[in-house]
Amino acid sequence: MILRQFLVPETACASYLFGCTTHAKLAVVDPHASLVDEYLTAAEQIGSPIVGVFETHVQADHVSGLPELVARTKATAYLPEEAGVSFEHEALGDDDQVELGNTVVAAIATPGHAPAHHAYVVTDLRRGGEEPWVVFSGDSLLIGDVGRPDLHVAGDAHGQAQLIHASLRRLLELPDQVVLYPSHFGGSLCGRGLSGNPVSSIGFERTHNPLLAIEDAKAFAAELLVDLPPSPASQAAIVAANRAGSVAAPA
Repeated sequence: MILRQFLVPETACASYLFGCTTHAKLAVVDPHASLVDEYLTAAEQIGSPIVGVFETHVQADHVSGLPELVARTKATAYLPEEAGVSFEHEALGDDDQVELGNTVVAAIATPGHAPAHHAYVVTDLRRGGEEPWVVFSGDSLLIGDVGRPDLHVAGDAHGQAQLIHASLRRLLELPDQVVLYPSHFGGSLCGRGLSGNPVSSIGFERTHNPLLAIEDAKAFAAELLVDLPPSPASQAAIVAANRAGSVAAPA
């Protein structure tokens, strides 16, 4: 399996190009509209086409590069069930799998930051067999933090926070050595205290992420709602554009 990380410092967003070069099948996770040319250039340099584009959820802080990537590559768009988008895509349910040659992507439902949110667990059949290697956690488990619960469901942040607690328990079922690649790093408004390091592991977060130590869901929710940062600028317009599959940045 090959993997490339792409970072956008202005919004502290992380996205990923990964896949199987043996069978020439690459995919992008949580693409940023400003990086579409860079994903395509990297894929050309690798010598394999982009055949899939995965969103962990409908983004609220940046315009997605998914529509343009799909238009330019004819790749399949993959989103969680009930994501509420109006463009053509394949809806993935909990535990659904997508095969990219020797690279297998399994969806894990991790609602809370958004009602429809997936993490994607990746296995390389040529390295480790059926043992998971990487998880793209989106805005659920972050590095030193977890995703905020108030952006996508107005008036139910406490309930969403308890959903995040349950989602994190599922991610903590993964082995400690699984590499953690979230969709944000330090400076993002999607959390409160993210690390500036854009990569971690399940084991390191299990040991050092203070929010993961809170066993009680209600206590976890109360802690998660303290000192939330302001919402991203133009959030409503960004969400609307991403639901519609717009390639134009909102005003």
